[in-house]
Amino acid sequence: MRKSPPFSLLAVMTILLLPALVPPSASELKAASSSDLVVRWQASRSSPLDLEVSGDLVGLPAGTTRYLTRAELVSLPLVTQVVTDDANFSGPTEVSGVPLEELLRHLARAPESDMVIAICDDRYRAHYLQAYVATHHPLLVIKINGQAPEGWPKDAEGSDMGPYVISHVKFSPSFRIFSHQDEPQVPWGIVRLEFRSEKVVLAAIAPRGPHPTEALVQAGYRIAQQNCFRCHNMHDEGGQKSGRPWQVLSAWAAAAPDYFAAYVRNPQAKNPRAQMPGNPGYDDATIRALTACFQTFSPEEKP
Repeated sequence: MRKSPPFSLLAVMTILLLPALVPPSASELKAASSSDLVVRWQASRSSPLDLEVSGDLVGLPAGTTRYLTRAELVSLPLVTQVVTDDANFSGPTEVSGVPLEELLRHLARAPESDMVIAICDDRYRAHYLQAYVATHHPLLVIKINGQAPEGWPKDAEGSDMGPYVISHVKFSPSFRIFSHQDEPQVPWGIVRLEFRSEKVVLAAIAPRGPHPTEALVQAGYRIAQQNCFRCHNMHDEGGQKSGRPWQVLSAWAAAAPDYFAAYVRNPQAKNPRAQMPGNPGYDDATIRALTACFQTFSPEEKP
């Protein structure tokens, strides 16, 4: 577990949260501005259920790490909804939690800190871009069916889903690129939230080389942002669950594009121990776009 240096005082911040049974509108959020609450940060972790929070936090130096206890989170007025289309649940499920847009609005230190990154205990990362948050209203789930994490349903493999998950009241895809459709970002096992600059984070995987703005490259970049970046890292950015960083995928795309395509569609056929879910629905145009994007990270061979 990450620990912060000893700190004897609790930092005090305010956060606006609107209790509602429907997704809160902008006018409702504005009208509720008089109900600000005090949130008490902890300087170190006191329980596995504490939520680690870091990045660009208001009132604190950049990169500061603090913790919110579960008791603190439960004490907030939570949005409660029944979700019906979350793949993590077998049927309609009641969830209670805090909208990410409200966390961004009241915890982010600067206007450019417009991204929330959810980091899971298996090093998976979900990147919530500003447009995604505004469109889909993801919810940091504190309770499921009124229960604490020990009472939550298990995942498909029988693992615990706590200490925190992210869900949506309703998810409707907002874009399509070839055969890749906007996907719900619903990670579980969340132990840390980071508030970061979207521009800075995505710069790590922005296409480079002589043709970074080509339409096919940019299409692959958009797909890779949402799909590949969750488990494959570029240096310190991106998920590390796969153990195969961006540079490895780039080498495959450049030197063995057929292997790269086959792995993206059915990774277990190339490595039976691969944990990556396949993308059998990706058509040739989608694969070409991803290949073109990843190839920009490999230097061209000299004659």
